[in-house]
Amino acid sequence: MKDFTYARAENVAAAIDLVSRTQGARYLGGGTNLVDLMREGIERPDALVDVTQLSHRIEELDGGGIRIGAAANNAAVANHRLVRERFPFLSQAIVFGASAQIRNAATVGGNLMQRTRCYYFYDQAAGCNKRTPGTGCDAIGGFNRIHAVLGTSEHCIATHPSDMCVALAASDAVVQVESGQGARRVPIVDFHRLPGDMPEVDTNLRPGELITAVELPALPLARNSMYRKMRDRSSYAFALVSVAAALRIHDGGIQDVRLALGGVAQKPWRAFEAEGLLRGAEATQETFQRAAEAELRSAKGRAHNAFKIELAKRTIVSVLERLAGNGSTR
Repeated sequence: MKDFTYARAENVAAAIDLVSRTQGARYLGGGTNLVDLMREGIERPDALVDVTQLSHRIEELDGGGIRIGAAANNAAVANHRLVRERFPFLSQAIVFGASAQIRNAATVGGNLMQRTRCYYFYDQAAGCNKRTPGTGCDAIGGFNRIHAVLGTSEHCIATHPSDMCVALAASDAVVQVESGQGARRVPIVDFHRLPGDMPEVDTNLRPGELITAVELPALPLARNSMYRKMRDRSSYAFALVSVAAALRIHDGGIQDVRLALGGVAQKPWRAFEAEGLLRGAEATQETFQRAAEAELRSAKGRAHNAFKIELAKRTIVSVLERLAGNGSTR
């Protein structure tokens, strides 16, 4: 591991100042991903600025939304009464996402900044445009069972690993960030990037920006929500496909819906096309199937991951049927 300096920031302003004054500095949350990448020599920061002492607060907003401080750990979020009651799929996603030990250490801000678990990204002998731009993507012609089927490019087919972020994408969450140039709000669906021709850039954060909080707007239909994760084993494992969904039905018709997929793209995939087909339609298996087919129409399977396309469709239908069976009219 490369030598680096370490400093602990006592407030947001101090953290931003320390990073702005130190070339090659990075913010450090729980370190459950960044430190691993440093050990592997993939990330090589010159300095780490510890931001785990910043806001841990989880508080109710006017109107029924929730504001979660970026330094709150995943366990605190999953177990919080407001989250469990108003956004159950977020609580479920976090619990399914990691072991208890990791949930106690990992922060909300750090979860947003996770990097891919692609085998080739971690293998320094492999070609990986995400790790070293211009070296190719060995996953495309290699063993690609865990890789993306939506939003890929000729440069990268990696997936985003977070479970929490899939539920946030279905929640219309907004990420609050600050830098020396001021504060701004980024919708979660615009926070992460698809690979395009710059797969090495995972997010739309600007240099020096610090995630300070995540805001969940009031979303009554999210009370009838669930997160389902399809994986190779029931214990701690990354998703092959996951679905976060919320559904509101009245008199047999779909009044509103939120739907997002994980394990299928380089970013949490908000299923806007499926949502558009579902709103106003009858809540039947046939409707759910049509919506799933439409959302996955552009999917591209490869030698070992084509099964994900059908798996994603079936999981969407299964989750929506389960929510429809709850009889929610909220």
